[in-house]
Amino acid sequence: MPNPRKTRTIRSLSAAAGVAAALIGGLVAAPLASAAPSAPGAAHDAPSRTEILGLVARQTQSASVDLGKKGLSLGDQLVIAEDIYRGGKRIGDHSVVCTYVHLEPGALQCVGTFALPKGQISGQALLHLPPAASIDIPITGGSGAYDTARGYVHTVAAGKTERHLTFHIVH
Repeated sequence: MPNPRKTRTIRSLSAAAGVAAALIGGLVAAPLASAAPSAPGAAHDAPSRTEILGLVARQTQSASVDLGKKGLSLGDQLVIAEDIYRGGKRIGDHSVVCTYVHLEPGALQCVGTFALPKGQISGQALLHLPPAASIDIPITGGSGAYDTARGYVHTVAAGKTERHLTFHIVH
């Protein structure tokens, strides 16, 4: 007979896969730039600008990695790969690795990287299970056009393997 507690935890882990995959696209890409004064004393006192970018992420691969004790235990991982789309055209990809850091209630520490045409954006978040319908994932850095990026990625589930992502990138 299946263990109900283990079954519930496995379902939570499966649900977390969709959330974790969003680490770190909206339906239409809408890059916007708005100038806002930076904080006094900020580097070079240059005005910061916020870029809003809507994309869609579609999961292409995922795997649970059972490390340590057999069965779900601390340190087990969830690895996810996604393709990133804008206006129906594939423009990049996203990879995320989540590590189980708490059981009952479950929590995953997730680190991900989005590879986009103008550079990469990295994000990191602690995700509590069961996952919320939407999550804001802090941007922790970037490269290329995003080398000074900060801000967050707002993620909303759109089925089991698709998420809508709205990047709020402050340069």
